[in-house]
Amino acid sequence: MTLVKTANLRQMATFQAVARLGSVSLAAEELHLSQSAVSIQIASLEASAGAALVSRTGRGVRLTEAGELLLNYADRLLALWAEASDEMATQLGAFSGTLRVGAVTTAEYWLPRILVTFVNLNPRVKVKLHVGNRDEIVRSLAAQEIDIAVMGQPPDELKVEAAGFAKNPVAFMAAPRHPLMSDPTLSMATLAQAHLLVRERGSGSRATVERLFKEAGLRLRIGSELSSNESIKQMCAAGFGPAYLSMHTCILEMNAGLLQLLPLANNPMEREWFVVRVAGRHLPQVALAFDQFLRQHGQAEMHAQLPPDWSFIGHPQARPPAEPVEADALFLDRV
Repeated sequence: MTLVKTANLRQMATFQAVARLGSVSLAAEELHLSQSAVSIQIASLEASAGAALVSRTGRGVRLTEAGELLLNYADRLLALWAEASDEMATQLGAFSGTLRVGAVTTAEYWLPRILVTFVNLNPRVKVKLHVGNRDEIVRSLAAQEIDIAVMGQPPDELKVEAAGFAKNPVAFMAAPRHPLMSDPTLSMATLAQAHLLVRERGSGSRATVERLFKEAGLRLRIGSELSSNESIKQMCAAGFGPAYLSMHTCILEMNAGLLQLLPLANNPMEREWFVVRVAGRHLPQVALAFDQFLRQHGQAEMHAQLPPDWSFIGHPQARPPAEPVEADALFLDRV
């Protein structure tokens, strides 16, 4: 009870800054305080807590066990106070706040532009975007580090509310001169024998690929495992192997003739993008507004980012193949 009665938010904010920066002097600079003022705030908080929270080292400070424990609560208290401030401002007619949104790595190709559109419509809104693989985003959502998430498949391991807001065409692709391109009877069984380029475990596309081969009764043969879509695209364009990719990530490569759809039945496949929130959790007004914005305008906003000749996006088979480019040469130029 002593800590609750005597500590204050200013002390918590000072402690959080020292913990985050690992330095009293850097915290003082960020907070526009003197180093002695910061030290006094920390000492007062330690007196209230009845325990040392930081220990001095030759290179700054580090948290004690008690400090690590308190930091978790300080982060939550300050985030809640910031949310309360934003909500009060919104009640007074000044729509503002920090939009805390998470997105799987594939979404980083198109989501930033949608965020810019949303912020231009709401100039007082700030954005905190966290990009990671699917497992990372689900964990951040569960830990309430983000308010909403954008992903290709809602999680089963967490109780959520999800809404599809845009089409996500995904496909098996390869370089134009890859041997599989000339196989008119290409099947999943044949593809299973190729050295497929895949994302790391924990990513949504990896889980989808594994499920596709499992449903076909086939064993997935992994050629290389990579942690980014860019690496996969570059190796695929260089002819190293086929890959399973969202077509929204390959617009430039397909237009340049570096990547093409494999002649496989039902390729590409149409998936959906979902906006996801934890079920039953109260969301800040800014998060609710962006959720609604995606549901109402997400598809149109994504379509606006496509080149004019990509109006076939729902039916990519109809697109005439681009003239192939020397993929190996261009790949080397980019390395």
